[in-house]
Amino acid sequence: MKILIPTPLRQYAGKKSSVEVTAGTVGEALQLLATENPELRKHLYADDGALQAYINVYLNDDDIRYLEGKENAPVKVGDVISIVPSIAGGHDC
Repeated sequence: MKILIPTPLRQYAGKKSSVEVTAGTVGEALQLLATENPELRKHLYADDGALQAYINVYLNDDDIRYLEGKENAPVKVGDVISIVPSIAGGHDC
């Protein structure tokens, strides 16, 4: 399966736009990514081990927050995980 890495986080993942991993769940796949790229871990996970609140994760086209099992959602060959950091800011016009 493939994990897509967004541009702002690529500097912590060897400048790769995606990686291939073998895992059984979304959580396992993300842990593998963080283990292979230790600098990326702090951008994905809070000190308590939970995903950072500003990180959105999609399995194919589905936000994992709405999937049964969330991070424990099963994955299979051909699936794509997308990491999407939240973007805030701007001003009222």
